[in-house]
Amino acid sequence: MTLIVDVFQARQDNYGYLAHDTQTGRTAAIDAPEALAIKTALLHRGWTLSDIFITHHHKDHVEGIAELKRDFGVTVTGPRAEADKIEGLDVLVGPGEPLALGKTAFEIIATPGHTLGHIAYFDRAGLHLFTGDALFSLGCGRMFEGTPEPMWEGLKRLRALPDDTLIYCGHEYTAANARYALAVDPDNLDLKLRAGQVNTLRQAGRFTVPSRLGEEKRANPFLRADDPGIAAAMGLRGAEPFEVFAALRKGKDEFKG
Repeated sequence: MTLIVDVFQARQDNYGYLAHDTQTGRTAAIDAPEALAIKTALLHRGWTLSDIFITHHHKDHVEGIAELKRDFGVTVTGPRAEADKIEGLDVLVGPGEPLALGKTAFEIIATPGHTLGHIAYFDRAGLHLFTGDALFSLGCGRMFEGTPEPMWEGLKRLRALPDDTLIYCGHEYTAANARYALAVDPDNLDLKLRAGQVNTLRQAGRFTVPSRLGEEKRANPFLRADDPGIAAAMGLRGAEPFEVFAALRKGKDEFKG
């Protein structure tokens, strides 16, 4: 396998990731939520940071850039559409453009909505997908800047990837996402199974990522806004999928469970 991914906690509920190309030794931090957490993970692995790949401009994903550039001289790659909002970018990328980490090739996928220029990074050979705050385990990001239709289209692009794809998302929100998903889709057996697994993992203090895309397609309501059953659950039979998605997102924003 060309790419190894190290998963660790950063800040309060962020996930940090190191993507290590075994053929060349190049190592990228996926986002830079916290410099100390990234340095600790590097020390534990014995890797040297060469790159940072940024998904979007929010502070809890970029705060460590300056310190890591100072200490490692890294190359920072990020979304061209948010270049004016992220200090320290060296390489700008957009949807469909190639990106390499040593011998590992990444595809850039547009996932607007959480922020307008949000992107995801996909290693097709190894089936690693870094989604930032666009797609979470059993959920999706809040729609801070975008509108429902483009965000739904971005999630469909992610949904179209192979079922064995491993999803590495930006935050540990899975237990809360599961509670909302069960409120929307209480008879979904795949969801019930996943929710039980999540509870077991969290009680043991373990991470709930990566999740597999195939499981998300069956259990995550935000990837099923075009499912008539989800539309019916939202009281929107016959509505456009993006309208169902908008109702799902609004419901999650207001959910108190």
